[in-house]
Formats: sequence, C-alpha cells, structure tokens
Amino acid sequence: MNMSDTDLQLLARYTRHNAEDAFAEIVRRHLNLVFSAALRQVRSPQLAEEVAQSVFIDLARQANRLAPDTILTAWLYQVIRRTAVDIVRREARRQIRERVASELEAMNTTDADWTHIEPLLDEAMHTLDAADQTAVLLRYFEGKSLREVGRTLGASEDAARKRIGRAVEQLREFFAKRGITVGASGLVIVISANAVQAAPIGLAGTISASAIISGAAIKSTALGLMKTLTMTTIQKTLVTTAIAVAVGTGIYEARKAARLQEQTQALQQRQDSLAEQNRQLQKERDEAAGKLAEARQTIAQASAVPSELLKLRAEVAKLRGGSEELAQLKAAIMNDPTESAAKSWLDRVSKLKQGLAQMSGQTIPELQFVTEQDWLNAVKNSKHLETGDDFSVALRSLRNAGRAEFATMAQKALREYALANNSQSPGDFSQLKPYFASPVDDAILQRYELSQTGVITGKTSPIDTEDDTFYTISVSGMSVENGRLAEDALKPAFDGFVAAHNGAQPSDPSQLLPYVKSPAEQAALQKVLQSSAGK
Repeated sequence: MNMSDTDLQLLARYTRHNAEDAFAEIVRRHLNLVFSAALRQVRSPQLAEEVAQSVFIDLARQANRLAPDTILTAWLYQVIRRTAVDIVRREARRQIRERVASELEAMNTTDADWTHIEPLLDEAMHTLDAADQTAVLLRYFEGKSLREVGRTLGASEDAARKRIGRAVEQLREFFAKRGITVGASGLVIVISANAVQAAPIGLAGTISASAIISGAAIKSTALGLMKTLTMTTIQKTLVTTAIAVAVGTGIYEARKAARLQEQTQALQQRQDSLAEQNRQLQKERDEAAGKLAEARQTIAQASAVPSELLKLRAEVAKLRGGSEELAQLKAAIMNDPTESAAKSWLDRVSKLKQGLAQMSGQTIPELQFVTEQDWLNAVKNSKHLETGDDFSVALRSLRNAGRAEFATMAQKALREYALANNSQSPGDFSQLKPYFASPVDDAILQRYELSQTGVITGKTSPIDTEDDTFYTISVSGMSVENGRLAEDALKPAFDGFVAAHNGAQPSDPSQLLPYVKSPAEQAALQKVLQSSAGK
C-alpha cells in the first residue's frame, strides 16, 4: 500500500480487492476528526465511540456507491451529524422513560422496605437461573450499565434489558408470595442502594497476605510429598531428614505468618488512628471554609448594587412561576399522602384508556406507537377528565403523538431508501416499506400519500379537528401543520389566482392547482381538497 494514495484510491482498492489495510488507513486518517465531531454533539465518550463506529460501517457499506468527485472528509462530516442526531434522540427518549418510571415507583418505596427484603434477598437470588442471576448482579450489585451487562453476557443491550426485566419481575413475585409487596422499580432502587456495603478498612490487605503465605506453604509441602511417592526405597530413606526439615520449615512459615498478621493488625490500628486524625483535620478545614464562605457572602451582599438585586429577584420569580406545577404536586402529597399526584395521573391515564376502548371511532392506527410518557402528557392539563371536551383534548394529544412518532420513522425510512438506491425516491409505499426500522401496518400507510418526488403527506379523516397535526415528510426534513394552517399556507396561491383573473376569487379549491409552488403548498391544497370531498 502506498501511503500517498488519496482517500478515493484507497476506497477503490478496498471495494475491488477487499483490501482491509486500505480501509484501515482511511480509518487512521479520519478517526480523530470523526470522534471529535461526534463527541462535541453527543457529549459522551461512549456514545461518541458508537457514532464513530456507525459512521465507518456506513462508509464500508456505501464505498462502491460514492461519486468519483466525492470529498471524503465532507461526506463523513454529514454522516456524523445525521448519526449523532439519531443517537441523541434515542438516548433522550430512553432516559425520559426510565426517569418517569423510576420517579413514579419511588413515590411508593420507603426505607422500611429494605428491612423486610434484606433477610430474603440471597434466597430470592438463588431462585434465578445462572444467566439471570449474573445479569442482576452486574446491573444492580456492581452498578454496570446495560451496554456493559450485554457485552459481558455476549448479548445486545436490548437483550440485556429484557433479561434483567424478567429477573426483577421474578424477584418481585418471590417477595410477594412471602407477604412483601413492592413494585419492580422500588425493588431495584432498594437493592441498588443497600445490597453492597463497604467492607472494613484493611480487610483486603489482611486477607491477601494470609492467603498468599498459606498458599505458598501448602504448595511447598504438597510438592515435596508427591516427589516422595515416586522415589525408591533407598531414596525415601535418604529423604527422611529432608521431610523433617520441610515440616520444620512449615512450622516456621506458620509462625512467620502469625507474626506478619500481628504486624498487619498493628499497622491497621495505626492507620485507623491516622484516619481519625485526618477526619478531624478535614472537619476543622470544612468549618474554616464555611466561615470564609459566610464572610465572603456578607461582603458580596454589602457591595451588591440594586440592579443586581432586582435581576436576582426577577430570576427567582421566573423559577417560582416555572415550578408552579411541581409546587401543586408537592402540596397534594403533603395534604393527602394517600392520594398523591402520581396516583392521580395514573388514575386519569386508566380512565382515558377505558374511555378510548369505548370510543373506537376516535382511534387511529398510529396510536400503537404512543408511549407511557405520551399517555401522561395527554392527561397532564386535565385534572378531572370528566367532560367530553376533556376527552377530546386528551385523545387529540394522543393522535398527534402517534403521528409524530410515525413521521420520524418515515423520514428515517426515506433516508435509508435514498442511501441504498443512489439518492432515488421510492415510487410507492411497497418500495419504501422494507426500509422501516420496525414493521408498519398497511392501515397506517393508507392514511398517507407518497408523491413521485419522495414527499409523504398525511390525509385527513372524519375524526380530525382543526387542532390535529399533519406532517409533510421528506429526506431533507419535515413540516407540521394543522387544519387552521392549511388555509394560511395557500394564501400565496390564492393571491396569484386573484391577480391572474382581474380580482375574481376561485369558486373551487381545485382552481388553485396551477398556482401552488412549494411542497408545503401542494400538501395544504391536497388537505383542502380531501376535506371538501369529505363534506
């Protein structure tokens, strides 16, 4: 391989001859750029490594499809951006789901749970099979991440999450059969906080020294005996004295180990004394630092100008206004702990699900994509969910959340299709369907239209209101509008018609067709035509 070869020459060697050294040289040249750009965008070294790996995998897959004038640095930079955005969104959704579940479950968890769980924990752990037990130990006893657990078990992160979920549920059922009722998230919190306690200081050193000395003595004695068994009678006679010496040596080593243990204990006591002195010095230092901080604060308060004080008051007022909902939740918990705000949210979610089951005409297929967080958001602003308007607002929020999730999936599918087909657009949904990350029902695809230019637009339905959102999706981006915005989007086309017809206004929306220019105007006119046909 010639080190002066250009990037495209190296890629050509890789694609034609499967030259791994050529691809390795490309990675060496650009890895620092890719990793640094990814780190700036995802703010995590582990995620940055994942982005870098994904970028170079994409390069290996698409090397034979790059144009001859491609500048590899610019191409990599674009792929970094796209991959980083997808990973950041995925991590954000996962963290939100885990945080909400943990917070809701933690409200029902008390410190007293550990006193009931502790005596039975190890017995419960032994009811798990080897793989589940290992997964729980790594995740909650040693604090490993799901990625690390999956790597240790030789599985993916998603498989590790599912295995841990099943194991925790099995532990929860074990405790429930013995009269200890605790939620899955609460059990996880209690185990993580209490299962592993700190051992006494110095115990590791004592154990290591004793084990090494004892192991050496036993190994020496055993080796001597094995050699003795293979000797002849004359040799055994000659070695009798050596055995006596070996026994004496063992006794000497045992006494030496005892003396070393005594010295270790003395050193441990001295270390404890020094540690106590260190803690006392740290306490005095903290007290001095506290007094210094108080003095600085007094000086700062005395010298602060009125404008700064007003600015701080404005910030405090802003924070108070922003946390009004949190204050209401805390007040509800303080006034009536048995009817907490978290339980009220869950009750409203349950009530909304029951109502939706009885109102099948208000559902759309995209509801299969909504998450538990979407259900919570739907009932967030409705405290009682009693009137028909309350249900309509909540159901509209769910429909919009389902459409938003499908729009994200559809845009990713368009991008995957373009990458695999030289930037071409699919002619219909049958060509695009294999590129969705997860299977999509035909009932959902029938609610959208795919133009020859690769633009997906949503259709209206009888249950849609003016506040229902509709998406226009393409490879380069997406736009969202509702029923009210559709007419605003057609204003340029309307003005063009009036100017071309001496001030006369159109009598039918189809007359605006020659005057629409942008994809957004085309999508808006399509929705108006569909709405007119429905009426």
